[in-house]
Amino acid sequence: MRKLALNKEAQSSLTPNDILKNLLEGNERFKNNSLQEVDYNSLVKDTVGGQYPKAVILSCIDSRVPVEQVFDQTIGDIFVARVAGNFENTDILGSLEYSCAVAGSKLVLVLGHQSCGAVKAACDGVELGNITAMLSNIIPAVKKSSEEVAGEKNSNNKEFVAKTVENNVLLTIDRIREKSTILKEMEDIGDLKIVGGVYSLETGDVTIL
Repeated sequence: MRKLALNKEAQSSLTPNDILKNLLEGNERFKNNSLQEVDYNSLVKDTVGGQYPKAVILSCIDSRVPVEQVFDQTIGDIFVARVAGNFENTDILGSLEYSCAVAGSKLVLVLGHQSCGAVKAACDGVELGNITAMLSNIIPAVKKSSEEVAGEKNSNNKEFVAKTVENNVLLTIDRIREKSTILKEMEDIGDLKIVGGVYSLETGDVTIL
C-alpha cells in the first residue's frame, strides 16, 4: 500500500519519458481493474508541506474521464487542468507554466476523449450563451477535419467527430508551444515533453497521438 507522496528527489530523478511510461502503465492497471492501493490519510498528511507532481494533464471536464483514476495516480502525483474541449487559453497556459517552470513537472499531456460533447457541439455550430465563445477555440480543429474527412460535416459523422477530437488535441499542442515561450524553451532543452492522447470511453484505453 502506498503511503508516501512524490518528493523533490523522486521528481528530479524522473525524465519526461519515464513519466509518460509511468502514466501509460497506470492506464494499463486502470483497464485491468488493478489500481494501486493507497493510504489516503497518510498521503494527505505527507503533502501538507509541499507538492512535487511529475506531470500536468489538460483534460476535458467530462465526468466519464476521471483523470487520476485513468492513469492510476493519486494525491501529489499530477496536476490536472480541465475545461470543456481540453483547449488552452491564458489561464490554462499560466497553469501549465506554473506546473512545469515553478513546481517541476516534466510532462504536459493534452488529453482528448472519444465522443467529446464540446467537440460535437463545435462540429454542429452550436450557439448558446458563453458556450459560443468557448466553442470558438475548437473551430480550427473542425475546419481542419472538414478538409480531411468525407461525408457530413457534423456530429452525425462519427469519423468526422473522431478526427476533430484528434485535431483539437494536436492543434492545442501547437498553440501551447506558440503561445508559451517558457514551455517551448523547456521542451527544446529536454526538460519537458509535450504530448497528446485520446481516451476511449469504450475501453478505457489512452492512445498517444
